[in-house]
Amino acid sequence: SAQEALQMAPPGRQRLRAAPAAGSGAAPRVPGRPALLQLVPDPPQARRQQLSHRARRGAAGAADEELLDQLIQDLNEVNDIPFFDIELPYELALKIFQYLGRAELGRCAQVSRAWRALAEDGVLWFRMCTAEGHHREASVSDSPCWKSTLRDCRSSARTVRSNWKNRVGSISQLQFELGKVLCDVSCSDHFVLAGYTSGDVRLWDTLHWDSPASFLKINGLSANSAPRPHVSHVQVNSTVAAAAYEDGCVDLWSTETGGQPIHHYQSPEPVQVLALSPDGAALGSAAGADVRLVGADDRGYWRELCRARLPKSVESLVLVPGRGQQGPLAALSAGEDVHLLDPRWGGGPRTLHSVYGHPVTCLDASDSQVAFGVKRSGWAMHDGGNKIHVCSLETGKAVACVGDSLGDFTCIDLRDSPPHLLVCGNKDRRVTVFDLRAGSSVASLYAHHLGVTAVQADDWKVVSGGGEGLVCVWEMRMGAKLWEMHNRHPVRRVRFNTSTLVTANVPDDKSPRGACITDDDLTAHRRHRGVICHYDFSEDALSQDHILPICRSDYIESSGYNYNIGLAVPYDRLPGSRPAL
Repeated sequence: SAQEALQMAPPGRQRLRAAPAAGSGAAPRVPGRPALLQLVPDPPQARRQQLSHRARRGAAGAADEELLDQLIQDLNEVNDIPFFDIELPYELALKIFQYLGRAELGRCAQVSRAWRALAEDGVLWFRMCTAEGHHREASVSDSPCWKSTLRDCRSSARTVRSNWKNRVGSISQLQFELGKVLCDVSCSDHFVLAGYTSGDVRLWDTLHWDSPASFLKINGLSANSAPRPHVSHVQVNSTVAAAAYEDGCVDLWSTETGGQPIHHYQSPEPVQVLALSPDGAALGSAAGADVRLVGADDRGYWRELCRARLPKSVESLVLVPGRGQQGPLAALSAGEDVHLLDPRWGGGPRTLHSVYGHPVTCLDASDSQVAFGVKRSGWAMHDGGNKIHVCSLETGKAVACVGDSLGDFTCIDLRDSPPHLLVCGNKDRRVTVFDLRAGSSVASLYAHHLGVTAVQADDWKVVSGGGEGLVCVWEMRMGAKLWEMHNRHPVRRVRFNTSTLVTANVPDDKSPRGACITDDDLTAHRRHRGVICHYDFSEDALSQDHILPICRSDYIESSGYNYNIGLAVPYDRLPGSRPAL
C-alpha cells in the first residue's frame, strides 16, 4: 500500500506535508509543533490545491509561516515516480528496481519515460557491473554510462572465453640465459618470479612482457660465497617477493622498487618450505621442524612475529588469505599432523588433525577453510582409500570428507576454486572436482599418465599439469579437453586469471650429467634449463604490441636476414605487395 511504501523510504527523503488543525483551514505554524507534520501521500490534485492556496495568500502571511512553507516546498521537490495509483520518491523506487535483472530492467524501460529514466540509472548498472566482477575498484562517477560499460565488459568476457576455448592469443617464454637451470617459479596477479641454480632471482611484470626482467640483488652473505648457493624456493604477491637459498638465507624485496633486499634473515638449516601471504605482508618459512613467521608493522619495518618447533619435520606450509589486520595465520603439515599457528595465541601451534599411520600428502587453505589430503595406512578393503578432509578455521571441526582413491593426492586448489568446489590432482592420473556441499564428485578427468602435479579451476574450466610435462585445459561441465601443450620437464606451477595463463616446467635434476652449462657456453643444452610460458587470451593479444619481436621484422631489414621467415609471415609488410581483396 501507499502507507507501507512511504514507511520504507529513508527518513530524510519522505514527503512532508502540513496538516491543518481540526476544524480550521489555517496554515501550519512554526516547526515547534511537531504534531502538525504528518507523513501522508500527496496526490497531484492535492498538490495543485496547495499551490493555488499559496498563490491566493500572497505576501500577507507571517514570517514564520513563509519559512515553514519554504521548508516544506524544498522537501517536496523530489522527482516522483508513478507506481500505478500512487507516486513514490525516486530513492524508494530506485531501491525497488535494484532487485531486477538486466532483462527486467529492459522491460521496465518500455513502460514510460519516468520508468525509463529510473531503469537506466547509473547506480543500478554500476552495482550490477561490480557484482559481476568488473571494475570493482571504480566508483559511480568513473563512467558516464555504466550500462554501456557493462555491455562492453560482457562482450569482452565472451571474446576472452572463446579465445580460451580455441587457443587464440599470444604466447611468450620468460627466459634468463645467465640463470642456468630453473629451480622454482611463483605467480601472483601480473608478476612472475623465478629462481635459478646460479643464485639469481628474476621478476617479470607480464603486463609489459617485452620489457626486461627486474634485477633482484642477492644478499651479501650468499653473494660472497663460492660457489653461490642455488635458489630453493620463491614466492611473490602484489607487493613483496621472497626467495630462500640452499644455505638457509631468506631475502625479501619490494616488487615496486626491486634492487636490494628490504629484509633478510638466516636459518640454521636449509629452508624446506616457503609461504607468502597472498594479500598481506607476511612470510612463513620452515627449516626442518623449526617454523618462523615474519611480517611488516604499520611503518613498513619487517620483524619476526613468532617461532615454533614441531615434533616432526614440516612438509607443507600455507598462509591463510584474507586476514587483513588480524595478523597472519599459518596452516602446516608435519607427518600425520596438521597444525595451525597464530602469533597472537602465544602458546605454540594447535593441532587440527592427527591420525597415526595416515600421513598428509598435500595442503591448501582459503579464508575460512583448510583442506588436506590424507594417505591411507594400507591396502585393506575396509580402509576406504585416500581421502581429502576439509576443516573449518573458525571451529576447527571437519566440514567435509571427500574422495576414495587408490592413489595419493598430490595437489589441491581450494583458495582459487569457485565457492563450495574443490579441485585436486592424484597420482592415479586423474583430476577431480568435488562439490563440498554434496560430498560427491562433479567431474573426473583422466589427464596425465605420470600423475598430476599442478591444478587450478574456475567456474567453467580446469587447467592441469602433469609429471610428463603436459598442460591440459578442460571444460568442466562437459569434461572435454579443449587443448594441450607439452614441454620436456614436469609442470610445477599453473596459474591463470581471466585472460592469462602462466605455466612453469621445472627440471627435477638441477645438475644434469653432460649438460655442460658453464659461463663460457650459455646456449648449450637448452633442453635441461626448464621453461616458463605466458599465454595471453585477451582481445588485444594479437595487436602489434603483443607480437613477438622476431615476427615484427620486414624482409628488407638486414637484421631480419637470419630470422625464421615462417614466423614472420602473418605480420609482414611486404613492399610492393598487392592488398588482399
